[in-house]
Amino acid sequence: MPRIAGIDLPENKKIDFSLTKLYGIGWNSASDILEKAKISPDKRTKDLTEEEIATLTKVVDSYAIEGDLRRSIRQNVQRLQDIGSYRGVRHNRGLPARGQRTRTNARSRRGKRQTVGAFKKEALAKMSPQGTKTEGEAK
Repeated sequence: MPRIAGIDLPENKKIDFSLTKLYGIGWNSASDILEKAKISPDKRTKDLTEEEIATLTKVVDSYAIEGDLRRSIRQNVQRLQDIGSYRGVRHNRGLPARGQRTRTNARSRRGKRQTVGAFKKEALAKMSPQGTKTEGEAK
């Protein structure tokens, strides 16, 4: 099983698909990498020779992937939070940072729904301190 950038690539898949398993490499960059390395995208990962794997590794090293990419993204978000920008505040609060609506939707950022309903008088009376009276009892 070939390893590139510390990640084991799936053997029985085509190499263009296998490269997308690396964080930071999608379909377009995978095809660019294969074009630069002069490797056919139809080739299976298990059929690659040692020289082809070496050239792939060399080409992939020129891209920001895996840990370096994650670190740079985290630093960018941290910078936004430190300067107190709107986007940084939205990241802190776990809300959408790019102008999406939050009255409805935005469930992937806001989490599971928490129902906030009206209280009944009995439940409100139990929650209020014993000595005080609510509006309805004062009359």
